[in-house]
Amino acid sequence: MMSVRFTIRQVVLGLALLCAVSAAAAWLLWPRPQPALRASMSAAAAATDTTGFARATGPRPLVFPADHGPHEAFQTEWWYYTGNLTAASGEQFGYQLTFFRRSVAPPSESTPADAGEQASAWRTDQVYMAHFALTDVAGRVHHSFERFSRGALGLAGAQAEPFRIWLEDWEVAGPTIGQARLRAAVTEGDLDLRLDLMLRDLKGPILHGDRGYSRKGPEPGNASYYYSLSRIETTGTIVARDRQWAVAGLSWMDHEFSTSALGPELVGWDWFSLQLSDGSEVMLYALRRADGGRDPFSSGTLIAADGTTQPLGPSDFEIAATGAWRSPRTGGVYPAGWVLSVPGADLRLVVTPHLADQEMRTTLPYWEGAVRVEGTRAGQALTGHGYVELTGYARSLQGQF
Repeated sequence: MMSVRFTIRQVVLGLALLCAVSAAAAWLLWPRPQPALRASMSAAAAATDTTGFARATGPRPLVFPADHGPHEAFQTEWWYYTGNLTAASGEQFGYQLTFFRRSVAPPSESTPADAGEQASAWRTDQVYMAHFALTDVAGRVHHSFERFSRGALGLAGAQAEPFRIWLEDWEVAGPTIGQARLRAAVTEGDLDLRLDLMLRDLKGPILHGDRGYSRKGPEPGNASYYYSLSRIETTGTIVARDRQWAVAGLSWMDHEFSTSALGPELVGWDWFSLQLSDGSEVMLYALRRADGGRDPFSSGTLIAADGTTQPLGPSDFEIAATGAWRSPRTGGVYPAGWVLSVPGADLRLVVTPHLADQEMRTTLPYWEGAVRVEGTRAGQALTGHGYVELTGYARSLQGQF
């Protein structure tokens, strides 16, 4: 995300996607079951060598549609979709579908030493993970799932033209990233969840930070390239509770690529993506230090209805938690409600989770959930919806990668 997105996804990938460095070659050549992938995460977390990878060291032109696709010279990348949808009968749903890519070797080490060597069809230096979640507000339940695969044999991958990002049958694909179809399904025992959505971007890419260059800390290269599609018109169907629902609403997409690491002084962050009734959006994230303070690289963006942006530094906004929720699974205590203020824009927003329990039951637990918004801008009433991501509450991110 900072953008906050950089760090959670870096950590989750480091923990969940990578096999042990000493076993990487074998893992890339042969299929392994999901439990084996998870079992190797601790050894993978120690693999922090970034030698040979590209680094984000300053602003660079972001060129579309090429930059919608993968950037394999960088170690870590993700495409993050979230949205709030409403059925004609009034039922509300939130969804998340995220694809993570991780390179296990820099490009200079990815080609066979002998140019005449025949590469195995299983051989790849790219590994993928995906998270799928559905918040059924009326049903008072949050479902979450994760999958792992390699970027070979068509099992998982990403491409810019025509746009496609996929892991098995979970995918977003279309002629462009701004006009695509999103599909994901899980059938486990009596559980049948399906998402089939048409996405139409209304604003174009929104660049965060300095023209898309999002600093994460003071060290050279501790940064990412980060942009969003902040207002995506969304229609389609959801299958849940043995019923199909026709739904409509708005989605948000983050795309970020980088080679960096979370500093040892940070334990996690709070990230907000909010879509307001006046056609504007807000992205904020607060990086939390071990001493309880906010890191100076916390940041944000105000996005006007016409797509113009105003960057925010850590002194430009305030976040105050209004409640707390303890996870019965992990014991993590998460904030559960917030007041966000941007004094310079005369903006005050009250953010409330649709459900208290929207904790992701993934390899590294975190909270990511649908929220509703009420507030004012310059005395004018606002409503809206969005998503919030909370990390480091169930487990500190220090030392995880």
